[in-house]
Amino acid sequence: MTERTLTSFSLRRKVTGSTLIIYLALIGVLLIGWVLVAVDGGNFLTLETVVGIQQRSAALGIVAVGQTLAILVGSLDLSVAYLISLTSLVAAEIMAGQDSGILPAVAAVIAVSALIGLVNGLVITRLHVHAFIATLGVALIIKGVVDHLYDGPSGSVPESFQRLGYDRLGPVPVSALLWAAVAVAAWFLLRRTRLGYRIYAVGGDEEVARLSGVRTGRIIVATHVLCSICAGIAGLLLAGRLGAGAPTVGTDGGYDLESIAAVVLGGTALAGGKGGVPGTVGGVLLLAVLDSVFNQLEVNAFFKDVVRGVVIVAAVAVYARRTVRRRSR
Repeated sequence: MTERTLTSFSLRRKVTGSTLIIYLALIGVLLIGWVLVAVDGGNFLTLETVVGIQQRSAALGIVAVGQTLAILVGSLDLSVAYLISLTSLVAAEIMAGQDSGILPAVAAVIAVSALIGLVNGLVITRLHVHAFIATLGVALIIKGVVDHLYDGPSGSVPESFQRLGYDRLGPVPVSALLWAAVAVAAWFLLRRTRLGYRIYAVGGDEEVARLSGVRTGRIIVATHVLCSICAGIAGLLLAGRLGAGAPTVGTDGGYDLESIAAVVLGGTALAGGKGGVPGTVGGVLLLAVLDSVFNQLEVNAFFKDVVRGVVIVAAVAVYARRTVRRRSR
């Protein structure tokens, strides 16, 4: 693929308003939440609330960044929730409460995550199984292994590593800084590297990308490896927050569907080729702010799910309508 071709893909993939929409919606929800909580006799925008939103966003945000990479090539990953549970257990078992086990645990988690991502990618590209089915199948395999080996929390995380989940620098939690680092790295990859250009090219039109000389299979595999590594990092974070590994920490958090919802809210097209990390960050924050507002208003959990579903459907409808208008011009 020539540089000119890559540049044309780069220009074509620029977000034309989806990111702005999600951040305007975020500001609107913040204002509405502040008013509703004030009417209820509370104070929404406190330091405690802001810190809580950041901490609540961090793990989901890291997973959603990886999910963004997978979705941009026209794929997705439903195995992330079970992978988070698995990696939290792997980390806690290897650490065994000792500082000396931190580096081996981190290395093992990255290796396990990369292997799962590689399997996902190869099943999709070599066996030509749809991403939905392939990653769901891998998720069920991981679930079976975890359920067979663990009945409950296992292992322990040293206090020094637990700081990752709870310490903060001023009003910013360390976990939020970790999320920011992952998001910036992914943004740089997408905007400033050849791999990033090719991710958008494959998502925009896989056949055209292939005819242009892009090894599309390798790009899809690479995005799934990166997506799984992000899930593994989230597993490390949650292990630090819990002080141990837990076989249901990923599924209880709903990180599979929640991460996809955040990506879609941020304006990334499920068909691939359009969107990016900044929009995903906005989508994660919007979901976290909604949760914070609902918690302060003590809204019924079932109603919370209904509202979140309406918000997601409305966002997708707005993006779809904008796309149709642009094509009709």
